[in-house]
Amino acid sequence: MVRTFVAIDLPEDIRERARESQEILKRSSGRLAIVDPANLHLTVKFLGEIDPAQVDPVVEALRAVRAAPFSLTVGYPVCNPPRKPRVIWCDVTDGGESAALARQVDDLLAPLGFSRETRPFRPHVTLARVKDFHPSQCREAASIPREPLGTCRVASIKLKKSTLTPRGSIYEDLAEVAL
Repeated sequence: MVRTFVAIDLPEDIRERARESQEILKRSSGRLAIVDPANLHLTVKFLGEIDPAQVDPVVEALRAVRAAPFSLTVGYPVCNPPRKPRVIWCDVTDGGESAALARQVDDLLAPLGFSRETRPFRPHVTLARVKDFHPSQCREAASIPREPLGTCRVASIKLKKSTLTPRGSIYEDLAEVAL
């Protein structure tokens, strides 16, 4: 089985600004699982464990996506939810383009047996997962300048493989589909 998801990758300049924010977050107490900056992305749809024989049909379905390239802006880090966070993430603004893309991916993959999302799509980039909460985590997040990490042009989506290891996830691109 192959653990997979559909994602939008982020450019190096945004990942670098995110890394700077993560360095500030590391000063907090409690325990955070910091996402490797090389792995930062916006998840369009998590597919979970799939049979390797499903990879090609998934890629073919994704090739049917009809969307124009668009711009997105990665905001600043915030605790989510604010009172007792599970993650520290950056909201993404893009005029609803990634949500429309997620709905389309949902529609294209449903005939292959993938469940449709039941929760509203909220585009974000996860910087850290909270393993042991301490209020200083949100204080450090709030100390990061309240300016976007950056804006980029989205011209493709990727089907990614995720291998879980004790040191974090290792991602591998299985396919890239142009918008």
